[in-house]
Order: sequence, then C-alpha cells, then structure tokens
Amino acid sequence: MSTPPDMPLGPDGEPVSEEELRAAYEAQLKQLRVEDVVVQTLVSLINLAGRKAGLAPGTEDERDPEQLRMAIDGSRALLALVEDQLGPDAASLKDALSQLQMAYVQMGGTAPEATPDAGGGAGQAPPSRLWVPGQ
Repeated sequence: MSTPPDMPLGPDGEPVSEEELRAAYEAQLKQLRVEDVVVQTLVSLINLAGRKAGLAPGTEDERDPEQLRMAIDGSRALLALVEDQLGPDAASLKDALSQLQMAYVQMGGTAPEATPDAGGGAGQAPPSRLWVPGQ
C-alpha cells in the first residue's frame, strides 16, 4: 500500500497516525505563548504592508493604499500590546512602521491620527443641537 505524498512520516519512515499528529500538535500548543503569536502576526503584517506599499523590489504593481492602511492600523495596535516584551527589537519594528506610514502618506493617504480611533469618531463630541444665533 502506498503512502499519500502529503502524509508526514515518522523517524522510522512509516506514516504518522492522525492520533500521533494530534498529540504533537497539542504538545506544541501547550508551549505556545499568546505574545509569540502576536509578535509573529505583527512581523507578518509589517512584511505584507511593505509589499502593499510597493517598497520591495518587484512589488510596485501590488500597491494598495487601503490594504496598507489596514496593515498599518493593525500593526500599531499589535505593537502596543507587546512593545514592553520586545526590548531593543521594538525600535526596529517602530522604525519599519514609521517607514510604512510615510509611504502611505506619499501614496496620497491621509496621515493616521495620534491615537487609534476604533469607534469611527467616538473621540469627537457630536455637534450641539442647541440653536445659536448666527451659526
């Protein structure tokens, strides 16, 4: 009987059972920390944003301001969560994020606000309904 080409093999060259795969996956999950996943996601977003900004050679035709803006916003939010744990690496990620923000503005986007605004204008007071003469 032949083994499917995508079936992982064990150290003895025999196919690994689904139960063994599940056990190995569970063991990996036990060691995984949330901040590790956040950092991996942050780095992935920054790398993808570089492509959406057309900064990497050969990616000029991939420029997409909306995707870049979303990647910048997501990166800013994730960086705030793990910045303290990053130590000196935080500076290089902040620098990369700054370069992406500059690229976004150069593409014609508007500069992001100093603080993320997830509420769609929640930080601004609604216009007063009070009638004022002359206004």
